[in-house]
Amino acid sequence: MPELPDIEVYREALSERILGQPLLRLRIVHPFLLRTAEPPVSAVENRRVVELRRIGKRIAIGFEGDLWIVMHLMIAGRLHWRKPGAALRGKTELAAFDFPAGSLVLTEAGTKKQASLHLVQGGDALRAFDPGGIEVLAAGLETFSFVLTGANHTLKRALTDPHLFSGIGNAYSDEILFRARLSPAAMTEKLTQLEIGRLYTAARETLAEWTDRLRGEAAGKFPEKVTAFRRDMAVHGRYGQACTVCGSLIQRIRYASNECNYCARCQNEGRLLADRGLSRLLKKDWPRTIEELEKRYGKPRSDRSRTP
Repeated sequence: MPELPDIEVYREALSERILGQPLLRLRIVHPFLLRTAEPPVSAVENRRVVELRRIGKRIAIGFEGDLWIVMHLMIAGRLHWRKPGAALRGKTELAAFDFPAGSLVLTEAGTKKQASLHLVQGGDALRAFDPGGIEVLAAGLETFSFVLTGANHTLKRALTDPHLFSGIGNAYSDEILFRARLSPAAMTEKLTQLEIGRLYTAARETLAEWTDRLRGEAAGKFPEKVTAFRRDMAVHGRYGQACTVCGSLIQRIRYASNECNYCARCQNEGRLLADRGLSRLLKKDWPRTIEELEKRYGKPRSDRSRTP
């Protein structure tokens, strides 16, 4: 799922292309995509774009008359900039926003159609899409600490809760926790002030650095390579590969449709976190530490690399 860095770069690219431009036509191929009936789609056609916002992991396009289109790309939704009036072909191409300079095409891979469009009017209707999480890059340490410790959750759950923190999902929470040298299973109420400070710094640095990196990769072009798995990520998507800091195998916890990637030695004092499926299956044979795991299966090669 595109997260804060990806959505912010999308927003910037759209601002350069459609801000001040009229939406000539909105073509929606798959009716499931549009989740509202009023106002009608025709209400935004021939109105100029006056603002673009990021609301968590959503993109909001503001039009004259206080009309807003709110897009949520979910896991597999992506945006593409094509020539004006580009034809929509195939099951993955769901909608096109036709502007004088080009067409913004929304696609969604896979069979689970989860991406959504909402067309609403007025500030109150727009604010309903904001879960209320704070913007880490704009918040001070005191606010961050207050929000983090307001309820007792695991760090992984807290960071990915949109009611607490805006725009952070599965991928960047893994990277933040690795940089902060904190276990994803650590409980928020048990954190020391030093650990909270490390997490705050790691979150701000990770989000800022990746936003700058993705902005640089786009190099003024429309971002097309939006993915949750980046070659230079430290732990996310690198299960079974060598940690770039200590050389241990990167570990994984699977839950529901998500997974958490971490380094047991760098983040959890060498202890393995129980995987709900595998650890229950192996029971007594489940290794408790990274040392037990390496003794059983051998140490990882230090020269492993990942190809996206």
